[in-house]
Amino acid sequence: MVSLGICLSLAAGLQGGSQVFVPVTEFTLAWTHSIEKVRWEEDYAVRLDAVGGQPVLQAVQARVRGSAAGMEPPPDAVLHQGWYHYTPTITSLPELRLTRSEFTPDYEVCVPGRCQPMADWMPSDGGVTLLKACRKLE
Repeated sequence: MVSLGICLSLAAGLQGGSQVFVPVTEFTLAWTHSIEKVRWEEDYAVRLDAVGGQPVLQAVQARVRGSAAGMEPPPDAVLHQGWYHYTPTITSLPELRLTRSEFTPDYEVCVPGRCQPMADWMPSDGGVTLLKACRKLE
């Protein structure tokens, strides 16, 4: 049996480093801007691409809670209940490279029913964490 999900790994540990599998086909990645303290959320789906059948990340929707320097929503964003909602222009991604620092709150990974810090799945080394779509053979 094959399960789709996301794989988390530390970029510095690419040569044989550990990888964590999170079985999820839809999730939200959320964070707070380090200077402006503005929350940003991006919704993703894990799907198989039509050509090679490989797992891919698809950006579905995004929203930002307000507007600030360096946090301007795109021109087509719609303001609704304090959030600017929009559809990302790049929708299919091979991976996300997430810079994590001890000086800022960690990213949150939200799966149906709960949000929790990324550190609950993958501790930070203060560098880059890779998040990509993957499959796990069971």
